[in-house]
Amino acid sequence: MNIDWDSKTYGEKCAFVGEYGKEVVDLLTVPPGARVLDLGCGRGELTAYLRARGWDAEGMDASRSQLADAKRLFPKIKFFEGDIASFSVGKRYDAVFSNAALHWIDEAVQPAALSRVRAALRTGGEFVFEMGGKGNAALIHAALKEEILSRGGTYCHKFFFPDENGYSALLKKAGFEVRYASLFDRPTPLKGGDGIADWICIFAKNELAGLPEVSRRDAALAAQERVRNALFENGVWTADYVRLRMKAVAV
Repeated sequence: MNIDWDSKTYGEKCAFVGEYGKEVVDLLTVPPGARVLDLGCGRGELTAYLRARGWDAEGMDASRSQLADAKRLFPKIKFFEGDIASFSVGKRYDAVFSNAALHWIDEAVQPAALSRVRAALRTGGEFVFEMGGKGNAALIHAALKEEILSRGGTYCHKFFFPDENGYSALLKKAGFEVRYASLFDRPTPLKGGDGIADWICIFAKNELAGLPEVSRRDAALAAQERVRNALFENGVWTADYVRLRMKAVAV
């Protein structure tokens, strides 16, 4: 996972991540009581939702601040620290679930990450997930890049946003059979009068690192202005999200 999270700010500004993730849960067909790993669980809201749906769910995340909140909010659920690209567990799960986490993994280590997911699943186990897909937040990232470069900074885009064909190929190489794949636009309303700038400061820390810290918020606000005509309407900022939602079975 290639970002350090501010769990408090994330919880205040990004509740939409978990809410949209509930739709992804519907792809799971394992029976009640099945063991499910929530991969990249964050603050644990979806892990708790999985439990409420009747599964024996546990959560894993690389962020200690997010895990601390998860354990505080849901003390009866098991949460543990682990990196998606290198984690190892001493048991097999019936399903692995992941929402809005896999696009944070560098493209070069995606095969290793999928290999670790396969190792955590029993044969026939389900891997259900959603991540940013090809074209995700393209307008925002283009505006941020222009703004950073205009200020003499350096720009490095760390996200991995694949399409369904490319990621299906990776899954097959890792030992999965793809059962469902959908790449779709999902315009996502953001909270606050500076919703895009807040989004940039939360999700694009790596990109903003190309500027001195003192100027990063100003750059985010300036990038927001660059997309005002496209992403602001009736007092609401909307992120131009594209999502990749998939289900695969371990073979």
